[in-house]
Amino acid sequence: MDESRLPFALPDIGEEEIAAVTDALRSGWLSSGPLVPRFEQRFADACGGRVGAVAVNSATAGLHLALEALGVGPGMEVLVPTWTFTATAEVVVHLGAEPVLVDVDPDTLHIDFTDAARKVTDRTVAVVPVHFAGQPVSAADLRDFADTHRLAVVEDAAHSFPASSQGIPVGAGTSAATVFSFYATKTITTGEGGMVVTRDPDVARRIRTTRLHGFDRDGFARYRSDRPSWRYDVVEAGWKCNLTDPAAAMGLVQLDRAEAMRARRQEIAGRYRNAFADLPLDLPPPGPAGDVHAWHLFVVRLRSEALYDRDGFVREMSRLGVGCSVHFIPLHQHTYWRDRGRLTDDLFPVASAEFARVVSLPLFSAMTDDQVERVVTTVHKVLQ
Repeated sequence: MDESRLPFALPDIGEEEIAAVTDALRSGWLSSGPLVPRFEQRFADACGGRVGAVAVNSATAGLHLALEALGVGPGMEVLVPTWTFTATAEVVVHLGAEPVLVDVDPDTLHIDFTDAARKVTDRTVAVVPVHFAGQPVSAADLRDFADTHRLAVVEDAAHSFPASSQGIPVGAGTSAATVFSFYATKTITTGEGGMVVTRDPDVARRIRTTRLHGFDRDGFARYRSDRPSWRYDVVEAGWKCNLTDPAAAMGLVQLDRAEAMRARRQEIAGRYRNAFADLPLDLPPPGPAGDVHAWHLFVVRLRSEALYDRDGFVREMSRLGVGCSVHFIPLHQHTYWRDRGRLTDDLFPVASAEFARVVSLPLFSAMTDDQVERVVTTVHKVLQ
């Protein structure tokens, strides 16, 4: 890595994670072993208890398995915000159903429930809200919308651990399932990985079966049971989506550090908010009082009076050695989704307008104070 450049994101990995992974490798459990159920239980506890947690190899797999467990399939429609990563919608297609893209709220960039209500049909069975940037979708608004339209809810919480809305941890609410990501740049990481959290034991049971080929018992159970290890039954046509023990080992350490890392990201976000208050930027909302923001991303929006448009700003920041990103290119502007649904920008006026001016600045818990100051100084240099 070029030491003169500050990357947009880096994982926060230390010697404790390295030691835990090394111990897992030495144990001989290179695939799913005893650490996976331990990680699942600890994660369920962190979400407030009274839920089950099922570890998978990605949040994409988790979304897929959760929707499948709810019976989503051909002829059905699922509401998905256009402001998200493609995985949120692609899993619906893989199940033979149709993702119906919805515009977003101009303040939060969360799904716009008014637009969503206009798009509900007699084929709509579920909604997948996205807790964008780590700010949770209002638990009350989500529950009211789902109850009014009798929809199942699978929350895309890839950005949002740990976070809470109105005192309810994301993952502990009334939704059918909530899916978290542990990708390398997420708030906690296992390298690759994810977790499905649900209150419904039938959903959890179904996902445990389908995540590993439809076996009637998981891989670890096959080797710790009194029943011969070769004897198992295939009860479903499943997939290969299990998490490994080395990944779970890393996740257990990251879980212990999750709140400290969140607090550091919040500290950096506070520094940015103060430093950029007088610049031609619209800053991310802090969220309602009492909510806990995970601060996975710090997304600013360039005003019309700024010296550069979005692309020019990103280019200048890069020239000065600071990496930025954009979250997200709305799905309706990607070739596949645009052509599939014959979608145009005017169908999503908020997302289309906001995309042209959003920039994600570096925000990760391993940032040093000097690196934070470098971002602040560079943003001022570009915009003043």
